[in-house]
Amino acid sequence: MALTLIKEDGTGRSDANAYANAADGDAYHDGHLYATAWTAATAAKKDAALVMATRLIDAQFQFDGGKVNEAQALQWPRENCHDPDADGWGGGTVASNVVPRLVIQATCEMARELIVADRTASPAGEGLKYQNVGTTQTGYDKSDTRPVISRVAQAMLAKYGTLLNRKGGTVRLVRS
Repeated sequence: MALTLIKEDGTGRSDANAYANAADGDAYHDGHLYATAWTAATAAKKDAALVMATRLIDAQFQFDGGKVNEAQALQWPRENCHDPDADGWGGGTVASNVVPRLVIQATCEMARELIVADRTASPAGEGLKYQNVGTTQTGYDKSDTRPVISRVAQAMLAKYGTLLNRKGGTVRLVRS
């Protein structure tokens, strides 16, 4: 069965499976220095990458506020989600009938990253400190792993929520 990408349009669709579509991805990558993997991909691969990127974003981030309705398939749109760039100095909230531009762009960024490499695969040497093959020894650093959500996408999404399972001892404080 072929994948059908259904973009969230801000209404809280129960059948949505992506925050962005291929046209969004094409527009985002027009200004990207490393767009070759995206531009070379087939339409079907772009759609699959956008759907998977959306799944990963929804699984890895907890966004501020709450879903607009219980039946919606994705985390966006949201009510009472703080937007530090809205309404001047103190910030405001994201409109409850939109998916923010940065969420769409982060989805496009992650889709390209997923086309380049499987970011969900276990890292080489997982569980090992060293591996000996013949006379060659390879050492592994458990802290040197690529995050599932790229650092660029994390930066885009951080305005609206928190990466789950992140390492570190800081807590995001939002004043209302």
